[in-house]
Amino acid sequence: MSLLVLGTVALDNVKTPHGERRDMLGGSATHFAMSARLFTEVHLVAVIGKDFPEQHMKLLKKMKIDVSSVKVQDGKSFRWEGEYKKEDLNSALTLATELGVLVGFDPHVAQHQRGISNVFLANIDPDIQMGLLSMMKKPKLIGLDSMNLWITHKKPSLLNLMKKVNLFVANDGEAKALTGEQNLIKAAKALRSFGPEMIIIKKGEHGVLFYSDKVKFSFPAFPIDEVKDPTGAGDTFAGGVMGYLTKVNKVNEKTLKAAIIYGTTIASFNVEGFGNEKTAPLTMAKVEKRKKELLSFITY
Repeated sequence: MSLLVLGTVALDNVKTPHGERRDMLGGSATHFAMSARLFTEVHLVAVIGKDFPEQHMKLLKKMKIDVSSVKVQDGKSFRWEGEYKKEDLNSALTLATELGVLVGFDPHVAQHQRGISNVFLANIDPDIQMGLLSMMKKPKLIGLDSMNLWITHKKPSLLNLMKKVNLFVANDGEAKALTGEQNLIKAAKALRSFGPEMIIIKKGEHGVLFYSDKVKFSFPAFPIDEVKDPTGAGDTFAGGVMGYLTKVNKVNEKTLKAAIIYGTTIASFNVEGFGNEKTAPLTMAKVEKRKKELLSFITY
């Protein structure tokens, strides 16, 4: 089984209490793919400018991520600059955003990828997400992520897209903003009414809530004593969830719980380093070891 992800491949400038990095390999699709590739073959759909560093593309290829549908266009690559303050490492202060080649991006999917059964629409304009979805033949499992920007400025497009997906992933702030509900259970119910059968609400250091008509559960996050850079943690989590579900090719209570445990585990590595410092060299042996530690906090 293969997994296709649409999203951003970016150059990130990030400052946290632990340091500063510039022109790091980032973007929603990048962080997702770095996690999902641990379980399955990943096909990446994105756009970059001609200024994109070759070493970043080499790293993606080294991770065996299929980049045949990554467009290279005239212009500058998408860039994001953000800062995390010591008192709140859960939220980034966006200092600058340069859309570059994202403006007018029309995704292309190679013919050999259009029959892929599992698709994840990582954070990007919902109209672009819908365009990608229209190219796919008959996907069985479609996951969707978004952000407050699209909730505020493109809510009708986002709600229309939600009718076509199976799994919706949001953080607690996004869930509240999209539904108007402050209680997360009520927010999850409202999100379910918009179309997706499965809802995942990420609560940062407080874990994750899963909601569907028949299955509901919550797990804690893996406790990390030193968070260096939270950028991409949510995308990394989603990559673990979708990657595992693709590998086992089953969606039921057992596989959903396992998928979320894996996603949570891999996301805990992501925050321990800048960018992909910890996820690029990550192995399943390390993931399994930490997963056992996480399960020890849950079981009794």
